[in-house]
Amino acid sequence: MTGKFAVVVKGWPRLSETFIAQELVALEAAGHRFDIWSLRHPTDTKTHPLHDRLTAPVHYLPEYLHDDPARVWRARAKARDLPGYARAYAVWRKDLARDLDVNRIRRFGQACVLAAELPDGVNGLYAHFLHTPASVARYAAIMRRIPWGFSAHAKDIWTSPDWEIKEKLADDETGARFGATCTAYGASQLRKLAAEPSRIDLIYHGLDLSRFPLPPDRAPRSPDAPLRLLSVGRLVEKKGFDRLIAALARLPDRIDWTWTHIGGGPLGDALARQAEEAGIAARITWRGACDQPQVIADMRASDLFVLPSRIASDGDRDGLPNVLMEAASQRLPILSTAVSAIPEFIESGVHGILANDSPEALAAAIETLADRPTQALAMAEAALSRLRTEFGMAPGIARLSQRLTDMTR
Repeated sequence: MTGKFAVVVKGWPRLSETFIAQELVALEAAGHRFDIWSLRHPTDTKTHPLHDRLTAPVHYLPEYLHDDPARVWRARAKARDLPGYARAYAVWRKDLARDLDVNRIRRFGQACVLAAELPDGVNGLYAHFLHTPASVARYAAIMRRIPWGFSAHAKDIWTSPDWEIKEKLADDETGARFGATCTAYGASQLRKLAAEPSRIDLIYHGLDLSRFPLPPDRAPRSPDAPLRLLSVGRLVEKKGFDRLIAALARLPDRIDWTWTHIGGGPLGDALARQAEEAGIAARITWRGACDQPQVIADMRASDLFVLPSRIASDGDRDGLPNVLMEAASQRLPILSTAVSAIPEFIESGVHGILANDSPEALAAAIETLADRPTQALAMAEAALSRLRTEFGMAPGIARLSQRLTDMTR
């Protein structure tokens, strides 16, 4: 089996990143040995049961360099004696000249701590997300003269400058040995920027269905019955919940609807005010961050899952959100948008409905699905079937396991 490696993540644990926890649990089960190095301390007050299954030790780097200056200076003094420090410093200075920002300085300080404190026997670094975590992993790997690889997801691909991605994908001692990404949409973009496109793998997260209860036996909802809508996602621009609220306000009075939202985020207060001003706040339940059992319970109790993803003003966008597959696992009809890689799982009219992200289009789609419950349930059945046959977790874990083995042997 592979030698030991270190996993670099933005924060650990995070309720919104179950795909990372799922992957790491599977890699442990496949026999891999690793520690987790987190750039940030946890902010969620809850965890998923999945997090409790992971046995890997977790280490926290200084979130801000001024939090522990003595640790940072000790680490930099030790890092200067590492064989690749001069090369890493030169790479960082070149990056800093094009990105003169305190965050770039913090990345190098965190990399010094990581490189200095890595235990003996670590043969490689593996970063989740191609932006900050990959920068820290790259600088540290150059210092230690060990290989590194990454998994990219969504925001990190679309909001990072091309020059930085190209250099992280360079075919030299500073570039990643391999890169994985969870959508064909993202893989195509990375291969355009890579010196060696064959190093980029499309690895869908998939879903470990053993973690989920069997789907409920659903009967078609009566068109006259209340319509229970559910969304799960962070309250950020790219999720499109402002447009969904505007859509809900447009629904005809004949539809007796309620909407439950699960997730936290910076736009919570603004969205709550929007709902109040639209006169629909009484129909909405804001649950905040919830653990996996609560999410699944709400999916089983709902009639329609709605995720109105869109491209944010800064270019940020979803990849293929795992919550769509989780909804499909519970035979829950899906309404989403044809953004990014969502059509890789949902073919509109077959596995769910993909509307455009305007309030008018979302309202029309909700009305259609409310009026055609038998069709909605048939699409949910098709999505569940596709999930089981094409989006299982095992093939991706096998490919990633081989990449990590090759990198660290």
